[in-house]
Amino acid sequence: MLALLDNKYQIDLSKPIDISIALTNTDENPIAWYIEKPVIEPVIFGDWIGKVSEGKSSTNFNNIFFNPHGHGTHTECLGHITNDFYSINQSLKQFFFFAKLITIKPEKMGDDFVITKEQIPALVNDKTVALIIRTLPNSKDKKSRKYSNTNPPYLSEEAAIFIRESEIQHLLIDLPSVDKEHDEGKLLAHKAFWNVKDTENLNPDARLNATITEMIYVPDEIEDGNYILNLQIASFENDASPSKPILYKILD
Repeated sequence: MLALLDNKYQIDLSKPIDISIALTNTDENPIAWYIEKPVIEPVIFGDWIGKVSEGKSSTNFNNIFFNPHGHGTHTECLGHITNDFYSINQSLKQFFFFAKLITIKPEKMGDDFVITKEQIPALVNDKTVALIIRTLPNSKDKKSRKYSNTNPPYLSEEAAIFIRESEIQHLLIDLPSVDKEHDEGKLLAHKAFWNVKDTENLNPDARLNATITEMIYVPDEIEDGNYILNLQIASFENDASPSKPILYKILD
């Protein structure tokens, strides 16, 4: 039994629904923002190689080089867009939330596909603090897609404002960004969701504890509706961290 906001929910911890994308050093890894795939390789000291199969080490001892924003599922705080440093590790201090999963087919607008305010259902629910958006089409290649220079769908500024005004604290989406790929650095949806009015001098009512999680993948068989979300991050003192959002069905 889990208690959130004085409400009690029954979930089965043995049946997690993982909506993260694993990070690999293969060509199957998704990539955004014009970078190369991650590197996972053994440490080498002279003729010593940190790999058991090489016969010179009793342990596998790898270095990992990756970018949280471009290489898979990640959770970020407003420090992603501010002049001053803010850490996701300091911003996210609770990890279980009442969440709603919705599915949206972005609308064609000129050369873009956009999630509009009108497509987001009313979220007047004092329990819902996390919103998960699955976009259509929802092919499995989202788990290995190369997004650079493809102009992926994105969230309109008005939609981001509506989500913020609905008191959603944690936004999760299966796209590489809530904003347009080439937007001249405007970052309208990021700024609207976090209520950041000036990136150089942060306004007092900016949403320091709100997070955005990008590049998730929600399989088709997972139905829209209410879930308990466990939002897990690594303890990086950075604006973003690789993350592992887990859903649990709420039992009757």
